[in-house]
Amino acid sequence: MEEFYTRFYGDDHPRVFLIGINPGRFGGGVTGIPFTDPVNLAGPCGIENSFPAKHELSSRFIYDMIGKMGGPEAFFNRFFLTALSPLGFVSEGKNRNYYDTPALWETLKPWIVKSFQQQIRLGADRETAFSLGQGKNFRLLSELNREFGFFNEIIPLPHPRWIMQYKLKRKDDFLNLYKDKLNRAAPPVVSR
Repeated sequence: MEEFYTRFYGDDHPRVFLIGINPGRFGGGVTGIPFTDPVNLAGPCGIENSFPAKHELSSRFIYDMIGKMGGPEAFFNRFFLTALSPLGFVSEGKNRNYYDTPALWETLKPWIVKSFQQQIRLGADRETAFSLGQGKNFRLLSELNREFGFFNEIIPLPHPRWIMQYKLKRKDDFLNLYKDKLNRAAPPVVSR
C-alpha cells in the first residue's frame, strides 16, 4: 500500500473521486487498494507482491478502463479510487456490502462519514465525483452528500462487477462510457 500510494499519489493536487461500495475479498480486501487485485498490482502498477495471484472481476474491468485512459500513471494523476466503506465484509464466505444489513449501516454510518471526510481532505476535487454503482451505493452516497456537502455533483456509473458478471458482451461499450464521463470531469492533461 505504501509503495502504491507514494508512487501514484505522492503530491497534493486534487483528484476526482471514484467511489465504490467496500473492498472486495479478492481485490482491495487483499491488497488494501480499492479495485486493485494482486495481479493488477504486479502487472499494470508494477508493484511486486507476495499475495496469491488471483484476479477479481471489478479489478479486471477497472484496469482495462485505466489502460484505455493512458495507464496507471496518467489515470491516478487525475483520479482517486476509493470506497465509501474502507472496510470489507464477508458473511458465510461471500462478500457483503455495507448496506446489505440496515443495522450494520446505521452502526457504521458515523464512522464511514468520518473516514470519508478524512479521505476528502487528502485532495478531493470537490466539483464532481462518481459513484461506482447506480443503485444503493449511489442512493446512500447521495443522501450523505446532501447532509455533509462532500461534492457539488455525484454521477452514477454502472458497477464494474455488474458489468463483468451480467453485461460482459457489452464491456467495450461500458469502457467507452466510463472514459467519456471521466474525461468530461477531468480532461486529460496535454503536454506541450
